[in-house]
Amino acid sequence: MRRITIITGYFGSGKTEIAINLALQETLNYKKVAINDLDVVNPYFRSRDLADLFHLYGIDLISPKGRLSKSDLPIVSGEFFRVLHDPDYRIIIDVGGDKEGALVLGQYYHEWQDLKPVMLFVLNCFRPEVSTLEGALEAVKRIENASRLKVSGIINNANIGQATTMAEVCKGFDQSLSLAEKLNVPVICTCISSHLRKEAEDFASDHHVKFIKRYLKLPWEG
Repeated sequence: MRRITIITGYFGSGKTEIAINLALQETLNYKKVAINDLDVVNPYFRSRDLADLFHLYGIDLISPKGRLSKSDLPIVSGEFFRVLHDPDYRIIIDVGGDKEGALVLGQYYHEWQDLKPVMLFVLNCFRPEVSTLEGALEAVKRIENASRLKVSGIINNANIGQATTMAEVCKGFDQSLSLAEKLNVPVICTCISSHLRKEAEDFASDHHVKFIKRYLKLPWEG
């Protein structure tokens, strides 16, 4: 984690859940925390949908306001510059993981090239587009080219929703490790849903694990 941490990943990777959990974690150590919803491509499961939760924890939500918050348009809030250049802020950026989403990052290149943000790629190897090493490498390449930033680490978030078992988590770790080795970057951590905490005890004893709470749910999940 640096002052500016960018969380990216292909559609369905779980990057938004991770960004939310990281933002909440940062409030334990920092007074000023902001989450910037730059996911201008995916209209579902966006961090802006948890505005009330962020307000409760004193987290600044940077996203389109009012009726525009529900739009499926590439709208970026100019409020981002307020927190970007305030050194007291810890900033988590949730950005779409395809070329169009990463292009949003590219427009800020000259603003933050000296601020040295870290960009982490969330891999859920059970998403068809990144289920192979070649597909994952291609996804990272597109993001890097569009954003003009390099991925600094991989987050293993292998899951198939509530049906996830440790077998899927372990398979995801192996594929994340292969991707990390190809990119010459580390596997930062493995994210595991908190309901698997007991089953993950052995894995967690040998790996860096972050247990995350699910905040974004499907309509039928209540």
